[in-house]
Amino acid sequence: MITVIGLGPMGQAMVRSFRKAGHEVTVWNRTASRADGLDATVAPTVADALAASELVVLSLTDYKAMYDILGDESIKDKVIVNLSSDTPNKTRAAAQWASERGATMIGGGVMVPAELVGTDKAYVFYSGPEDVVRKFEPELGVIGAVKYVGADPALGQLFYQAQLDIFLTSLAAYMHATALVEAAGVPPTEFLPYAVENFDMMSYYLEDAAKQIEQGRHPGDAANVIMMGATADHIVGASNESSVDSALPYAVKSMYDKAIAKGHGRDSWTSLYEVIRSTGAGRPARGR
Repeated sequence: MITVIGLGPMGQAMVRSFRKAGHEVTVWNRTASRADGLDATVAPTVADALAASELVVLSLTDYKAMYDILGDESIKDKVIVNLSSDTPNKTRAAAQWASERGATMIGGGVMVPAELVGTDKAYVFYSGPEDVVRKFEPELGVIGAVKYVGADPALGQLFYQAQLDIFLTSLAAYMHATALVEAAGVPPTEFLPYAVENFDMMSYYLEDAAKQIEQGRHPGDAANVIMMGATADHIVGASNESSVDSALPYAVKSMYDKAIAKGHGRDSWTSLYEVIRSTGAGRPARGR
């Protein structure tokens, strides 16, 4: 038996996947009609939904919604799998809140849109007590491959946000690039195959970049910071000339400017990491 609280598109998709796999599912949502057609037991109250299952999956807007819904309810001995989106520190605070009430919280993030939940393309980051995640892996694996990333309850959320960092920034870059060529009369569909080729090629650079970051060494080459920064500056100029919003390329240019100011001009573009990463308490600066 599984309880799902929150029946937006993602919650509905999870319920359908659980039911397809043969699991009994109890659901609760403020708007009960969201459960129509899901072939699940609709709990009249949150308390009834919690009583139905040890495993409680939350698919809510944010962590505040969890407090609003569960704050006055007993969650003792429950495993709360919170797949809502929020910040890592809020996730840690929520795990502590659950623990103080006798429950165990697993944090996580679903890395596919609702229509792909339950398919072989779906995967979900989880973090928290590993034994608890593994205990319920057969159930959780129904909605997507279980990617356990560590005991810190915030890590699942952090991996989720990091992936979305790449995703959202990349999509924004595609919109900007398309607007740039469209300003010269080039239809988006004409530019599309070149953009696809570029996106497909990006992964080529990642393995070496990760190694250089871990080593804290950024040997310069043709793609050094000065050269890449000059290109970033040209993109800003092209945007301004074309009356296309230049905020995104300007943000990229500013990172190259900072890297040059910190003495990384002749280093590889990967040295941008040294101006992006935090060097606060517990995070020593890395060598070049």
